[in-house]
Amino acid sequence: MTKKLQRVLLCLPLLCGTPAFAERNVILIIGDGMDDQQITIARNYLVGAAGRLTLDNMPLRSVSQVLTVAESGETVYVADSANSATSMATGEITSRGRIATSAGSDRPLTTIAELAHAAGFRTGLVATASITDATPASFVAHISARYCENPEAVYGAKISSITLPDCPQYARPGGGPGSISEQIAASDIDVLLGGGSKHFAIPIEGSDQTVLELARDNGYQVVESSEALAAAPVGEKLLGLFSPSHLPVRLQGENRRKAEQPRASWANQVSAYIGSVELPEPMVCEENPAFAAVPSLKEMTEAALRHLQNERGFFLMIESASVDKQAHERKPCGSIGEVAQLNEALDSALAFAERHPDTLIMVTADHAQAAQMIPTDSLFAAFGIPVYSPGMIARIETPEGAVMTVNYATNSFAYEEHTGGNVPLFANSVGLGRVATMVTQPEIFEITRDYLFEERPLETAGAENP
Repeated sequence: MTKKLQRVLLCLPLLCGTPAFAERNVILIIGDGMDDQQITIARNYLVGAAGRLTLDNMPLRSVSQVLTVAESGETVYVADSANSATSMATGEITSRGRIATSAGSDRPLTTIAELAHAAGFRTGLVATASITDATPASFVAHISARYCENPEAVYGAKISSITLPDCPQYARPGGGPGSISEQIAASDIDVLLGGGSKHFAIPIEGSDQTVLELARDNGYQVVESSEALAAAPVGEKLLGLFSPSHLPVRLQGENRRKAEQPRASWANQVSAYIGSVELPEPMVCEENPAFAAVPSLKEMTEAALRHLQNERGFFLMIESASVDKQAHERKPCGSIGEVAQLNEALDSALAFAERHPDTLIMVTADHAQAAQMIPTDSLFAAFGIPVYSPGMIARIETPEGAVMTVNYATNSFAYEEHTGGNVPLFANSVGLGRVATMVTQPEIFEITRDYLFEERPLETAGAENP
């Protein structure tokens, strides 16, 4: 669908006549990899097993089924952030690694941010990852491979010794829309806040202009610190880039520790019923000093809300990205700190909704992740059997004086993998009657679209917003 056609279709019921319509806002908060295990682990550490996070007090709780297909169209049961975010952004199911493009054909899929902009809403994307990363990119860009984040990466990039997929057909000199950073720089999104400055510092192929200069030419005021973010004047497009790549996490393991391999005795390796096992020593979570150098997710959320609030309304996606990224590296303290950040951003969103009651807030995850709680003392220990986890484990001393054991065991490689369970979906009271007890991820797009575009004249709306 072309942008011109979008405007025509949306103008007819929404914009072209009178009366005026009441403000409508949607805030979609995504905890990357934040399944029920991650929430429970974080809850235990942050507020205790009997405590409650803000998430736990949301009026509505549902579950979301993650849907994925292969390039050939057959079902795949475990997603990545690109295809799952694309489902929520576009309402269509695609394959892993794709950013708002269809499996097998590269067809661009219209995003909710594009539809909202065409209908006169403001739009914003906030992330603790690089703003070019899979989740935020899926709401603004269209490309076949999530790793094509800058003009050089469209021709291929490497992580360690791994060669990543390329996408040269998207290069601007060949008539393509460019890499993810170039598409972001040329976009209509009103507010973009996160990391990833290194992807904007690269020159556009065949030009002396950098991607960041392209963004400035497209009307973006660029900020790079908490102070500049707080001082940025409202009314201009805003691009905040606060780190070369992903933003530093709030918490880290004591002395940077992460999950470690239990050590079984020789006798136990002969027979699982005998011998002994040495488990990693318990650790505490500590503050990451690097976190102080960047704005928190709460600060970015509140800045985005200041810049987006208007009489028509807005769509805002907020991502706490490193629940997932830290789990890949078997770092439970990092994941806990990211859930804490999400919880604080949710507090700010709910406070905004108190002042603007026509605001739908949904909180969910894009996919499930490695990390599960296992018994600190095995049930089999009572029988003298030295049972232990075959994966990596971290034993964390919690503030309530207990030890919580977290296991990672999806593979034997350097990085853990996603898992295929349902993910939770929470909503504020505006979601009652709109969010079913179980939805698929494409239905999150439909709920967002239907709420924003529901015809409701101003005189029939609820309490007027101040």
